[in-house]
Amino acid sequence: MKLLAYFRSLGARFLRRARADKEMEEEGQLHIQLRATDLERCGMARSEAERQARIEFGSQEQFKTECREAMGGNFLDTLIQDVRFGFRILTKSRGLTAVIVLTIAIGVGATTAIFSVVDATLLHSLPFPNAGQLLQVVEDLPGLGAKDVGISIPEWKDFESSGIFEYVALIGGGDVNLTGASQPVRVVFANVPPNYFALLGVNPQLGRAFGPQDKTPGFTGEAVISDRLWKESFGGDSQVVGKNLRLDNDLYHVIGVMPPGFRDPLRTVQQRNTQIWLASGFSAPPAPPPVRNSRFIPEAIARLKPGMTIATAQSRIDALVAALRKQFPDDYPAEAGWSVRLVPLKKSIMGNVSESLILLFGAVGLVLLIGCVNVANLLLARASTRGREMAIRRALGGSRNRLVRQLATESLLLSLIGGTAGLAILFATKGLLLRVIPESLPELNPVSISWRVLAFALLVSVISGLIFGVAPAWQAGRSDAVDALKSEGRTSNGSKGQARTRRLLVISEFAFALVLMIVAGLLLRSFWDLLNVSPGFNPDKAMVVRTWLPVPNDPSTDIYGSPDMEAPLLREILRRVKTLPAIEEAAVGNIAAIPLGHNRNNLNFYPLVCESQEVPKDRAPLVNSAVVTPEYFRLLQIPLQRGRSFSEADKEKTPAVVMINEAMARTYWPNANPIGDRIKVPVAGNPSSIVWNTIIGVVGNARTESLADSGTPQFYLCAYQRRPRDLAIFVRGRFNPASIPIAVREQVQSINRELPVFGAQTLDQALSQSLSERRFSMEIAGLFGMTALVLAGIGIYGVTAYMVSERKHEIGVRIALGAEKTNIFGMVLRQGLRMALSGAAMGIAGGLLVSRLMTHLLYKVRPTDPVTFGAVTLLFIGVAVVACYLPALRATKVDPMIALRDS
Repeated sequence: MKLLAYFRSLGARFLRRARADKEMEEEGQLHIQLRATDLERCGMARSEAERQARIEFGSQEQFKTECREAMGGNFLDTLIQDVRFGFRILTKSRGLTAVIVLTIAIGVGATTAIFSVVDATLLHSLPFPNAGQLLQVVEDLPGLGAKDVGISIPEWKDFESSGIFEYVALIGGGDVNLTGASQPVRVVFANVPPNYFALLGVNPQLGRAFGPQDKTPGFTGEAVISDRLWKESFGGDSQVVGKNLRLDNDLYHVIGVMPPGFRDPLRTVQQRNTQIWLASGFSAPPAPPPVRNSRFIPEAIARLKPGMTIATAQSRIDALVAALRKQFPDDYPAEAGWSVRLVPLKKSIMGNVSESLILLFGAVGLVLLIGCVNVANLLLARASTRGREMAIRRALGGSRNRLVRQLATESLLLSLIGGTAGLAILFATKGLLLRVIPESLPELNPVSISWRVLAFALLVSVISGLIFGVAPAWQAGRSDAVDALKSEGRTSNGSKGQARTRRLLVISEFAFALVLMIVAGLLLRSFWDLLNVSPGFNPDKAMVVRTWLPVPNDPSTDIYGSPDMEAPLLREILRRVKTLPAIEEAAVGNIAAIPLGHNRNNLNFYPLVCESQEVPKDRAPLVNSAVVTPEYFRLLQIPLQRGRSFSEADKEKTPAVVMINEAMARTYWPNANPIGDRIKVPVAGNPSSIVWNTIIGVVGNARTESLADSGTPQFYLCAYQRRPRDLAIFVRGRFNPASIPIAVREQVQSINRELPVFGAQTLDQALSQSLSERRFSMEIAGLFGMTALVLAGIGIYGVTAYMVSERKHEIGVRIALGAEKTNIFGMVLRQGLRMALSGAAMGIAGGLLVSRLMTHLLYKVRPTDPVTFGAVTLLFIGVAVVACYLPALRATKVDPMIALRDS
């Protein structure tokens, strides 16, 4: 209430300002007249007495200011005066104002753009009630070098009954065939337990969701659909609840529709919009038999019981793990070191992305800081030209605080105008921002310009104004009026202190810009090395199109239930696709066979068993597998190094065979020939059943998981001996990529019209998409680095040019006394280079610190790479030389007669 009354009184005083000014003026005149009367009584003439009284009284305006401050109503009045005067000053220097506003607009706009991405991913909590209680349950086998190996059904039930969690949910799923419409379509589904939505704490917008009470060994026969599928396939029908869906030939009925903004909080589906949720108990067909060491479920999430902390839960889960390892020693051998980690769900989703975003946010913050330093230099130069004005205002009674406040107001006006322009740029380029964001970035919340982003833009604008307004305001506050009036002549536009401040600002600007360019240079070198690495396969003129064979819940109705039943379909697909025009080769594999084109490694986390020798315990038995037809290696041009490839003779009834890559041969048979040896491999659809497979060939290493990793052991199984359900149809030839998906769809659906065809992409596209995160980081850092380079060049040019103009008289004297032009040129150039070298030394030190924080983003490049540091430093020194060249050249052309006459 007191604060409200205070502002009310301020408003009243503001409205009565004209009358109050008149009253203060009358009071001041009264004081002068009374003093003049006293002096007159002392024998002084009336005119002389009035003059002496005015001198003693001082400035009328100063008297009014002191009265307003005493009354507490001067703040609003002086603020309005400062704002008006600030606008007049800015409009008088329109060119300078435009440059400053544009610099701030770019800095604030870029910083706010990156912040909008950071806000949507890092700062927002997960959009679920009590999201801090949500965890991911991660199982590791550190003794075997394996992390995040999945979870088995018995382990899930152990965790549910442990008393630690309120709910634990397994997350499976993938793609499923939706039939019954004009065209079969492939939709993304999540296979979850009935407690899934209760665990997340979300409810559908229509109908109901599964509940913990709906426990069942297999599928419940009920489906919850997404808002998108509801609108696209059902036209937004409000009566959709109760309608039927046919998925992989199984009948389900819709029980609910999720809200529009709902997304699964899972790493495996973050880039795939789940459209259908199906509930099951994972203990009946088509799920394999529940075996403790068969971890076929990739992920599990849990909600802690109320009042339980993560630390307490972790200690209790460690005790449970120790008890299970004692109870089931055969399933948990000591050398595997089975352990369970509880990871906050948000941290699990973000992974290493958070570090990349923080690095980018720091980079754009440096650009903004460099822009502020540049603006500070411009304002400091302008303040130097206004030194005489400030000295006269001080002589007329203006206080230091009043002058500092005036300059600070001008700086804040510039920053707010620049911030507004930056927001306008951000609004105009929002679509471009969304397009350059890599698809692999987890979208926990939509990237938008929310009130938080607007508040951040305002805060950044104000802080920017304070940063670049400090230097001129500080110089104005510490200057002495008498000294300023003495020194401010025609030949000097600033003091030594101001010149020193400007040089210090340029040095710091140069250092910040160099740090940013070092980061960009390291990322560029790393990205270039990745682009030039041989992937081990030839992506040129190759394309892949996907389809999916249905997996009905009742195995007896599966028309592709065995390899011999599926093999004729694969052969017929290959025969028909090869007849298409411009197709030179065709092959079939599963999704794991698509190089760089699948979301999660298809790793088999089980102890690799070789017939002829024992696998060394210090070798991690992590083997990536794929299922392919014999044409696969020839199509991708993966060379056969030893042995033979698959053939048409390899069938379900013949001995099981396998091919391995060179990395696997080197890892497990370092001094022996693996051809003819046998390894144990799980049977498709039943991980608990393992058979011997004879190694028949060794092929070259193909970087199918990541371009940065060339040494992943990998084996290939023959598609005619397995039964892959997720089919990838590979083609190579001189064809139009736009026409192939339609042609392949026609051929596949002429065999079985209920098979969807989807996911077409060239292998060049798959390779490019695998680099999207690295490309995004490199492009943004490179853009910011080049901006910083330009700003630093402008800064050093401005200070050097200003130094030449300040020392024009001195230079004229030197030339008049016989100084050579080369000496004048060198003098100016050396001053600029001294600033550049000082900034380079600080930048290199900062670069060494920052580069160590980005080690995980680099490939075959050390954080202290001398080539990058040296090249970037030389580039900056070169820019500094160019920036100093023109002012130095101008200095050599100074006419001593004109310089001395103007001094």
